[in-house]
Amino acid sequence: MKAYIMIKIRAGDVKDVVNHLRKITGVVEAHMTFGPYDGVAVVEAADIAKLGAITALEIQPIPGVEQTLTCLAVDV
Repeated sequence: MKAYIMIKIRAGDVKDVVNHLRKITGVVEAHMTFGPYDGVAVVEAADIAKLGAITALEIQPIPGVEQTLTCLAVDV
């Protein structure tokens, strides 16, 4: 399964957070963005439980991460 995780990041920490994201197993892309969110991570995981673990245990604890919004990708 694939998900886009939109991330609000504390001012001044965007570069460090994006670099940290790129080192996480399961994160296939990470970028700084403009708009209501400061960054986005594209995550691929075997199932929803693994996706939840990556988000809760790997992404949210990164210093500077203030909020996340997970959007599941669905093929139609």
